[in-house]
Amino acid sequence: MNPIQKITQNGLLQLVPKTRKARMLGAGAVFLSMCAFGAVAVAPIASDPSDLPVQSVAQDLELPNLADQIAALQQDEQQFIHEERIRRGDSLGSIFTRLGIEDAQAQKFVRSDKVARRLLSLPNGKRIQAETDENGMLLSMSATVVDGKSGNARTITVERKGEKFVALDQPAKLERRVEMRSREIASSLYAATDDANMDGGTIPDSVVGEIIEMFSTSIDFRSDVKRGDRFNVVYETFWLDGELVKTGRILAGEFVNRGTSYQSVWYEDPISKQGGYYSLDGKALKKAFLKSPLQYSRISSGFSMRTHPISGKWKAHKGIDYAAVTGTPIRAVADATVDFAGNGNGYGNMVVLKHWSNYSSAYAHMSRIAPGMKKGAKISQGQVIGYVGSTGWSTGAHLHYEFRVAGVAQDPNKFKSLVQQPLSQSELARFRMAAAEMNHRFSLLAPSGNGMAAR
Repeated sequence: MNPIQKITQNGLLQLVPKTRKARMLGAGAVFLSMCAFGAVAVAPIASDPSDLPVQSVAQDLELPNLADQIAALQQDEQQFIHEERIRRGDSLGSIFTRLGIEDAQAQKFVRSDKVARRLLSLPNGKRIQAETDENGMLLSMSATVVDGKSGNARTITVERKGEKFVALDQPAKLERRVEMRSREIASSLYAATDDANMDGGTIPDSVVGEIIEMFSTSIDFRSDVKRGDRFNVVYETFWLDGELVKTGRILAGEFVNRGTSYQSVWYEDPISKQGGYYSLDGKALKKAFLKSPLQYSRISSGFSMRTHPISGKWKAHKGIDYAAVTGTPIRAVADATVDFAGNGNGYGNMVVLKHWSNYSSAYAHMSRIAPGMKKGAKISQGQVIGYVGSTGWSTGAHLHYEFRVAGVAQDPNKFKSLVQQPLSQSELARFRMAAAEMNHRFSLLAPSGNGMAAR
């Protein structure tokens, strides 16, 4: 056993034996030897895997009869999907040929049915899809059409029902997207919107028209716009199977003119469903009422005393007559609820709209009333509610338009500068959340470090 050297208090070197450490080392050695012995002793107890018995299991498996499966598939009716796009000069026959349809009965039905016939007026490039059997008999055919006046998208479908066909007209299930675009004006507003290199796409002309209308009370687009002005716009688009169907509403717009920023946000109250454009601080931007319920017309009789064209008596004319051709669309002058739609005796076909507060408007002598004009229906400003005619006590095609306050006819010209109904406190709180989101989008579109005054 090796000793340990230790210095005593007298400075002498003393050798001390390592008794404790030695005992510990000895005990450890004994423990390790026991473990090693145990391992050797246990090892022979385990069985050799090669000595285990082997058991075989045999089972007969029935293979499928491929010939029967092929015969069953041949007996099933095969169906084929075809898709084509309308080409210039296409006829129904050429469309059917490219779609693989060999069905004279189907062709006759499409030509004669009022709903199915809309498939004949599809524009160039429009997609049309058909399903046929192996003999070319038509099972179904469909395409999406967009109403040029209302912008509503409808899916027209022709389906075989036994030995007959039926045509269906249903609202199209469109995918809504929100587009964001930013432009700087180098020459003109429309030239900037046609520049697809800036952010990968052009801006539709309909959006540009709304931008002009939105900011026309603050900016004279004929003389105020200059090189270096810029604008941001956030708007809706609607798609079907990856194809743009129509452009929707502008959700927010910002126009920077000569260093001053003008901003507008669309807000629709989720309870009343009435909407309009507001500045970021919640002030209404658009006028409460349109200047005229017709886009193109002339006034044939104003709000004044006159000789009645039928009775010949001198009496007050409590409205404005707009001369226009039969069928001219009539627009609602403001957001409203339909109060009456039907025959108004001397007024002929007539629609009465109830607006906010105690304002209402009446439209008479229509040739026909637009679909959906039922009492209680919600109407948006500018929405088509009917068409010019000469029904009732009328001597020619025109629109008789009345503006009423608390049920009493008033001169509409006195209310042209009236602004839209202000937001209530609860509406204002909801509007601020919507405005904050759009303001964030503006900040994403704005060039870095671009300081400007906001209005």
